[in-house]
Amino acid sequence: MKRLGTRFWRMYASSATSNLADGIGRTALPLLAATYTRSPLLISGLVTFAFLPWLLFARPSGALVDRVDRRHAMSAANMVRAVSTATLAVLVLTDLANITVLYVVAFALGLAETVYDSAIRAILPQVVPADRLDSANSALTVEEMLGQTFLGAPVGSVMFALAATAPFLINAGGFALAAVLMLTLRGNYRPVRSGAKTSLRADIGEGVRWLRAHRLLRGLTLVSAGTAGLSSMASGVLVLYVLEVLRLPSGDFGLVLITAGLGGLLGGLATPLLARRLGRTVVLTGGSALSAITLGLMGLTRNGYVAAVLFGICGAGVMTWNVLTMSLRQALIPQGLFGRVQGAYRTLVWGAIAVGSVGGGAVASVIGLRPVFLVAGVGCLVMAVLLGLLLRANTGALADVASTEAVRADQPGDGVGLLPPEQMPEPVKNL
Repeated sequence: MKRLGTRFWRMYASSATSNLADGIGRTALPLLAATYTRSPLLISGLVTFAFLPWLLFARPSGALVDRVDRRHAMSAANMVRAVSTATLAVLVLTDLANITVLYVVAFALGLAETVYDSAIRAILPQVVPADRLDSANSALTVEEMLGQTFLGAPVGSVMFALAATAPFLINAGGFALAAVLMLTLRGNYRPVRSGAKTSLRADIGEGVRWLRAHRLLRGLTLVSAGTAGLSSMASGVLVLYVLEVLRLPSGDFGLVLITAGLGGLLGGLATPLLARRLGRTVVLTGGSALSAITLGLMGLTRNGYVAAVLFGICGAGVMTWNVLTMSLRQALIPQGLFGRVQGAYRTLVWGAIAVGSVGGGAVASVIGLRPVFLVAGVGCLVMAVLLGLLLRANTGALADVASTEAVRADQPGDGVGLLPPEQMPEPVKNL
């Protein structure tokens, strides 16, 4: 971890603060929604509105990230989130909040997140050497899981039980602090671009075409979208599953989420080592299958302890996916195109979450909450099989990733981006 450098740890401090604030809000928001309605469709709609911006704005956000200093983009996005959650706290305090207000706030937070998440992943190869991307992504995804689930979830649920406004006030303060911390990162993080200036629309089109032409990442995008859409069927009604199926009090919602955080923590820490020893293909496919099986088994139990353990194992499987797929994208996508390609990727993958969550709410309204988990688990298991077939069919491209990382290992992040596309090693250009 020492080789990650001072600049990485400055960025890490800002990210950790932001994710803790985000975790508090993500836990408190559905709990607040459950005080206004117990309709599965309306509750799942909250997740839909949070991820709808990814379907609508991921591509322009990605293009924007490829045009501006990514450090400034992250700071501005966090300030928007701070203002949004502070406004919600005021509305709750004055009894003016309702489910419609929550939808609007969730949409605003999701819109800011399209910029923030695109920027933090795009800036990473500018901050750390290429051969440390797995370790850097592991550190970031672990702190994300810690902040959003392992720490933020219990704080959010406890604060909500004490006072409905408390978690959102803390949320706003955390986002504001994270915005300031990000500005302490030294250097210029505007990506290096070659050629004449182009329009935003042309930039977006270039990212879409690059992704469409890349066999491995195109297939990975489609499998990821299917997996995300299916798993979000369950996550969209998770708060109702905890309150009505497991029959736990609202204060225990965060404790159930902690198990996913613990599983994610262990999975994230183990992923780089497992990938080196077993290979990315085995770990990616195994993690995907593990999360699918445990998600489905959650639909077969009403016991809170059993459900929590299954949720924890599911979190570990999801974390291996998050770490390794991000490293693959960072290794394969040219730095000057990363934001745009990432935007196209997330339009489909995170847009599928918006569709899947409301689908889960509709299914739960008709046949109940538990069957949603069964359907999601079986569907995700099918996606895991497709993932394994995809990776086996692209073993050459995966081998080129290792070759490219070795070539770029002596190109440390210099604050101005890595090599421009025309100077990238041939394995990257020709994939």
